Amino acid sequence: MSKFSDLINGDTIVLVDMFAEWCGPCKTMAPILKDVKSKVGDNVKIIKIDVDKNPQAAEKFQVRGVPTFILFKKGKLLWRQSGIIPGDQLVELINSH
Repeated sequence: MSKFSDLINGDTIVLVDMFAEWCGPCKTMAPILKDVKSKVGDNVKIIKIDVDKNPQAAEKFQVRGVPTFILFKKGKLLWRQSGIIPGDQLVELINSH
C-alpha cells in the first residue's frame, strides 16, 4: 500500500480504476482506458485495482460499485465517478488538471 501512496502523492496525475474481474462494465472500460493512455501519454499513470483482491483499498476509498474511477494529483483526490465513462471525457478531465 505504501507504493500506492507514493504514486498518488507524486507530481504525475494518477487515474485509479477500481474494478472486478466479474464486472461487465469494467471489461468495457479496458479498451477505453488503453485509448485514453495513448492520447495522454506520460501525463497520467493509470492504475487498476481489483477490489476483490484489495478489499482494504476499496474500503479506504468507500468504493460501493465498480468500476469506480478516482483521479489524484499530489495526494489530492481531484475527481471520482462510478460507471462507464466515455474516453473523450476522461482525456478532457486529465488534460484539465
